[in-house]
Amino acid sequence: MILHELLSYEFLRVTWWLLLGVLLIGFAVTDGFDMGVGALIPFVGKTDVERRVAINTVGPVWEGNQVWFILGGGAIFAAWPPLYAVSFSGFYLAMFVVLAAFIVRPVAFKYRSKRDDAAWRTAWDWALFASGAVPALLFGVAVGNVIQGVPFHFTDDLHSIYEGAWYTKFIGLLDPFSLLAGVVSLSMLLMHGAVWLTVKAEGTVQARARAIGSVAALAAVLAYAAAGLWLAYGIEGFRIVGDYATNGPSNPLHFEVERTASWLTAYRDRPWIAIAPALGIGCGLLTFLGLRAGREVSTLILSKLSILGVIASVGLTMFPFIMPSSSDPKSSLTVWNSSSSHLTLFIMLVCALIFMPIILAYTTWVYKVLWGKVTESDVTEHSHSVY
Repeated sequence: MILHELLSYEFLRVTWWLLLGVLLIGFAVTDGFDMGVGALIPFVGKTDVERRVAINTVGPVWEGNQVWFILGGGAIFAAWPPLYAVSFSGFYLAMFVVLAAFIVRPVAFKYRSKRDDAAWRTAWDWALFASGAVPALLFGVAVGNVIQGVPFHFTDDLHSIYEGAWYTKFIGLLDPFSLLAGVVSLSMLLMHGAVWLTVKAEGTVQARARAIGSVAALAAVLAYAAAGLWLAYGIEGFRIVGDYATNGPSNPLHFEVERTASWLTAYRDRPWIAIAPALGIGCGLLTFLGLRAGREVSTLILSKLSILGVIASVGLTMFPFIMPSSSDPKSSLTVWNSSSSHLTLFIMLVCALIFMPIILAYTTWVYKVLWGKVTESDVTEHSHSVY
């Protein structure tokens, strides 16, 4: 009986919703500091050696960290096909910009120090800045749009239609609330990147990272609090009307959905989820204090917990919605109406239970082996073998 319940369609849907959150958080707390360091390179390093120190703090791990991004995209494709179809269609131009940034980043890492030319290296440093800052901003903008609802609908044969001309699919994303969400994301990852630099670098680079990270931590907390207030008093939410089955067939038109005054009614129905925003704000403030006090590893842990709280608060507040529709609420995608089949989710779970521990073990081993600070002498003495 217990095994039957654990393998039920409802259980697998919730499990994959949780696993998707884990993959997104894993991406943010690992590749997030890569993007943060990239965005900070022109500011924490004033000399070529200082900038190379910053680059080499993430040099050995950035490629492995991107595995979380690939896993997240794969999970969306396999576990939530309608979400994949709608998001990649509606956010196509924004995703193209993000993809272009992710393409530029490895090229910049590999070629930046190949020529001993100041102009060449400076150009690649700014490329690393853009490849870190732009995705960090746009990820937050995308979340802000999802919270407000995305203008799409399904036809009777479940063909998704995204409203607006092709160019508005990018410009239209940049509304004030979504830009504020982008500021939350950008400042949060700048904070995380700065904390990583305080752990992995020393001297001038560490001192500059600590100063910038303190400002970014406060900015992240203030922007997140402002977004929460805006969400409470200026953004309508969504809810499913009437009784509904959580184990029925996946059909995006399966439920009746209506707008509500605010998303924050979720905290009245499930008060325990308040732990997520409390974690985001509390650990963000503790990260600020840790940076000011000069603590390193404990501050990195607090920074990760703050990111966990911020991202978890979005998912828990919106549950069971994963992409509401602003133009046709009935077309909104939820945990209960947009998953793959029962069998597909089960097979994917078996694969996840096999391979996720391997990925986590390998990642832990890599960080353990490569732990330690990057110094200026490391860069100058091994100039031809490091980034």
